[in-house]
Amino acid sequence: MKEITAIIRPDKLEVVKAALQEIQCNGITVTEVKGRGRQLGITESYRGRDYKVDLLPKTRLEIIVNDEDLEKVIDAIVKTAQTGDIGDGKIFVSAVEEVVRIRTGERGEKAV
Repeated sequence: MKEITAIIRPDKLEVVKAALQEIQCNGITVTEVKGRGRQLGITESYRGRDYKVDLLPKTRLEIIVNDEDLEKVIDAIVKTAQTGDIGDGKIFVSAVEEVVRIRTGERGEKAV
């Protein structure tokens, strides 16, 4: 099993969710976060004064998938979240040792 952590633009959340639902990936945790990457924030003007916004709003998705579903979930996220501009985000993949469904006590792939 793998954990996919995707950091995407907030305005892409709905299309990413729809794409994941289309491939029957329904379990997802969504968190509103702030961060920065290579773009190092942006400079804006307010009342004639420039100021730097170095932590930009992003959306963090956490998804646990069986190994055989990993590539199709990653592809769905990339295809729908990608704009081609800096700041599109990143996807991180980590191994998951165990999953337990609290309601039933199921473990492993059955619990995903």
